[in-house]
Amino acid sequence: MSGSEREADRTARPKRADARRNKEALLDAAAAVFVASGVEAPVRDIAAEAGVGTATIYRHFPTRADLIIAVYRHQIEACAEAGPALLEDGPTPHAALGRWIEMFVDFLVTKHGLAAVLQSDEAGFEALHAYFLDRLVPVCARLLDAAAASGEIRPGLEAYELMRGVGNLCIGADSDPRYDARRLVALLIAGLRRPD
Repeated sequence: MSGSEREADRTARPKRADARRNKEALLDAAAAVFVASGVEAPVRDIAAEAGVGTATIYRHFPTRADLIIAVYRHQIEACAEAGPALLEDGPTPHAALGRWIEMFVDFLVTKHGLAAVLQSDEAGFEALHAYFLDRLVPVCARLLDAAAASGEIRPGLEAYELMRGVGNLCIGADSDPRYDARRLVALLIAGLRRPD
């Protein structure tokens, strides 16, 4: 590689990193708008939240389905990466599990409306659901195993069952202002503790 090629390679890397950060910021903004207004929110609202023009969004995500799938994949990755970090940095494995479940609930809140939007693309929806399970069930299992090994919770809990239970508690939370899914999920996680 010549000197000019090495220089070009070095200057290209920061641009790629900047582009990745910009795309992640755009996905975070879209997720925030989805939480507030649902997945049918106008693209101009997402652009305003991200501080970009609508053309920037369409350049990265030509269709609404492309944007929605990218948001959910981004959130799945954030949840998957958070589990080990919380376990390492948290005061206890049970506390790490509780914090991770809070993140999982936040993810589920943005998930409302996904099925309706992707109805015409059943294969895309199925692939996204499989990706969700493949990435998050093992993370939840690791957190449960660590909390059980520390003696904080009962052993033998299944990650898929817990995640499914949390998901069921979140159903309908957006349509009834008196229903606080987060409070009920917190009670569920507190209930996993071994009795003293």
